[in-house]
Amino acid sequence: MSTDQPPQAAAPVSNGDAPDARQLRAILITVSIALMAVIASVSGLNVAQTHMAVEWGASQTTVLWIINIYTLALAALLLPLGAIGDRLGRKPMLITGLIIFATASVAAGLAPSATVMIGARAAAGISAAMIMPITLAVITSTFPEEKRGKAIGVWTGVAGGGGILGMFLSALLLDVADWRWLFVLPVVLAVVALAMTLKTVPDSRERSPHSFDTIGALVSTIAVIGFIFVLHEGAEVGWSDPLTLVGLAVGVVAAIAFVVWELHRGDASLLDVRLFRERGLASGSITLLVVFGVQAGIAVVLFPFFQAVLGWSGLLSTVAMMPMAVMMMVTSGLAPKMATKIGARSTMTVGVALVTLGLVLMALFVSVDGGYLSILAGMLAMGIGMGLSMTPSTEAITNSLPRARQGVASALNDVTRELGTALGVAMLGALLAGGYRSTIDGRLDGVPMGAADTAREGIANAIEVAPTTGAHAQDLIHAAQQSFVDGWQQAMWAGAAVMAALLAYVALRGPKNTAPRQADDAAVPEVGAAENAAAR
Repeated sequence: MSTDQPPQAAAPVSNGDAPDARQLRAILITVSIALMAVIASVSGLNVAQTHMAVEWGASQTTVLWIINIYTLALAALLLPLGAIGDRLGRKPMLITGLIIFATASVAAGLAPSATVMIGARAAAGISAAMIMPITLAVITSTFPEEKRGKAIGVWTGVAGGGGILGMFLSALLLDVADWRWLFVLPVVLAVVALAMTLKTVPDSRERSPHSFDTIGALVSTIAVIGFIFVLHEGAEVGWSDPLTLVGLAVGVVAAIAFVVWELHRGDASLLDVRLFRERGLASGSITLLVVFGVQAGIAVVLFPFFQAVLGWSGLLSTVAMMPMAVMMMVTSGLAPKMATKIGARSTMTVGVALVTLGLVLMALFVSVDGGYLSILAGMLAMGIGMGLSMTPSTEAITNSLPRARQGVASALNDVTRELGTALGVAMLGALLAGGYRSTIDGRLDGVPMGAADTAREGIANAIEVAPTTGAHAQDLIHAAQQSFVDGWQQAMWAGAAVMAALLAYVALRGPKNTAPRQADDAAVPEVGAAENAAAR
């Protein structure tokens, strides 16, 4: 064994000493705060769409780009930047990402125009791609095996519930201050995380004799950009629009090229795609893709239900979603204990079954007159189920790659989440809109033609135009609300069908366990560990 190939895949701490319980707790708090900054910025700006449009005279397309450019940059660069972090050092990458993220968030808060805002949001998305995979990689490369599951549970809870919590805090700030104050939260979180990172987070990195897979990084970036672009824009411009079809073609071709190139590179690849033959990596990725898709899609349909059907404010609507987020965060921390007792596959199966049950309950009992209570039971079941299914799924992914490549494993986990989110929003949002339009037509008798055309565009449009219809106002509002509920039920049943298919898959092909791969490779040189992992 040569001196430049130590017996471990990656040094867990910079001084070679294993951190004690107090240090581990500080590390977990640090990476959780950093992750919260990234997650809160994904959804927090949604509550300020109308404010930005009015201040800058921006079109809806421009406002959507302000929102989406962050997610696009984040998802596209997760895999290559996660791999670079493995090589250059996870602590330096985290520090750099936090500095850029805080600076970009300040620039966004002070942006004088929509163009500057888009640039600042793009920079924030790039830096978020430096931060997000490193936060999980620090946990998996630093925490001992017996404590790693609990730490991943905390990380998963923050990743799953952080978006809803971020929207709540953003809505609260919007109600008491100017919309530009929305950027105070991510800046403060980033600064706190930076200070704690400098003090508490150890450095770890991969030592590899192979050159960095530059071609694989570029092609994977193009593939993810293509798919995310299609999912975001298809619902806006149409799925058969030439721009959508070109984006889809680019994504598919790049994805195929990525797989072919990675197979050619073998052990020197950015991501060894042969590992997807393993139950852990395959089932964990598919579960996260579907569960996060359903979660994101539910959020899209819940907000108009609260605001347009129940007539609630943005802040109250966000508060109404907190029970689901709280249950998700609590059960994410309990999932590792459950997995230890009954197994990872059984825990994931119970979680997916509860998410399916939640969708069925909301499809069966949602109604205009039933209000919030008609969906509360379904929301709680979904929150519990998502918490139980996401933590073992994340462990299954991270444990499928050796410790030296945890940046790649973490990035793969995050890319799966982002793709699932975009897919869920596109699918459930389209089903809801289609169901609404197909049922409201039969409820517009007597409504003036112009108002009826406006009402067909969506429930918010119908409520806005209702006062102009005179005696038909209340009938139009009720028709729009009932049509929304009908569309909601179609979306919930479709989501339940997808989750039922996932339930069967997980029950049959879920991971047998989530024992870390690196435990088997502890005595193998770093390069050998990666090769041994690839060979399995």
